[in-house]
Amino acid sequence: MGADTARLFQPLELPCGVVLKNRIAKSAMSDSLGDGRGNPTPAQNRLYERWAEGGVAVSIIGEVQGNPHFAEKPGNLLLGAGHDQAAFEELGRRGSANGAHLWLQLGHAGAMAYPPISTPRGPSGLDLPGLTCAALTRHEILDLPAEFARTASLARSHGFGGVQIHAAHGFLLSQFLSPLFNRRDDEFGGSIKNRMRLLLDTIAEVRAAVGPGFPVAVKLNSSDQLQGGLEQADVLKVVAALDGTSLDLIDISGGTYFPGAKSASDSAGGGPYFLDFARRARPLTKIPLMLTGGFKTLERAGEAVSGGAIDVVGLARALVLEPDLANTWQTGSPHNPQFPKFASPPEGGITAWYSMRLTQLAEGRETAVPLDLAAALESYQARDAERTHLWQRRFPR
Repeated sequence: MGADTARLFQPLELPCGVVLKNRIAKSAMSDSLGDGRGNPTPAQNRLYERWAEGGVAVSIIGEVQGNPHFAEKPGNLLLGAGHDQAAFEELGRRGSANGAHLWLQLGHAGAMAYPPISTPRGPSGLDLPGLTCAALTRHEILDLPAEFARTASLARSHGFGGVQIHAAHGFLLSQFLSPLFNRRDDEFGGSIKNRMRLLLDTIAEVRAAVGPGFPVAVKLNSSDQLQGGLEQADVLKVVAALDGTSLDLIDISGGTYFPGAKSASDSAGGGPYFLDFARRARPLTKIPLMLTGGFKTLERAGEAVSGGAIDVVGLARALVLEPDLANTWQTGSPHNPQFPKFASPPEGGITAWYSMRLTQLAEGRETAVPLDLAAALESYQARDAERTHLWQRRFPR
């Protein structure tokens, strides 16, 4: 193993004192493996156990809701009133095998909430092509940090190793940061100082709820990659402000799941996508930086960490293709995942393909035969429809 890659496998002590065994993380993805009622499933347990056995230091479960009425999809987990404590504790135990940590990403979809099961509400009322939502009241906004804190406290009590506050990809806290979504004229809108207020308040309440020795991270967009959205200059101000908090990790990503917008992860580029931004952010904070998006080779991952731009490499789709990739790389093998190429995929098709590949991994039935894109999209949509009915019955509006 060369000097550039050896640092990937050195431990990292977080500011709270928790030690990650290496610098490779399974980034948050919406795995859509919940039971449709907000609880974990045996397949989900096995998926996160596989990643732990595969050598990652930490896995992050995407979009765990604290409120059933603002969910991103009906396959999300819901950690709140009436949840199955034993099922969550089993997930936490299985995903923490082999010295790995399992963190929950605290989610609230806001304006991007899935309409069949949710009521989209964002910082401001919007009526845009493909996106309509009402505005949250000031009182509702003031209640949000406590809601995130309650979910974080449950995560800790149920044996999870940490939490990540989701402020990226166009979900609620990201919407508050973005002038495209946030058109408020009170203390939560206008300047970037005001637009980051809710995020800073949420971090403070989450930390107060979980105590000083429990990892608390944030996922942050480097930019929204949308006209009129959050730009890098304002994000750098957010990073500088985060340096004054008790965070343990800042996970940098980018892009927004705005209707019709192209996801950065669907790019045909070689990546990593946001490394230049990470280099600009690095002098602004002592908090460890993680970068998610576009890492496809051992060489690029090793260079990013050894060069000092970041401390942790976030992998998502690479670990869907090869869940044992961290172990493979630790042997010094130059092997890298072979990413599939899709000609003219339909909107949502690539996400559906990877989601159904996750299902194959979770159920132990992956094969060398690639999934058919159209069949994957059909299966994905059918499963969402089935779970939508389950969610509606469990959480009537």
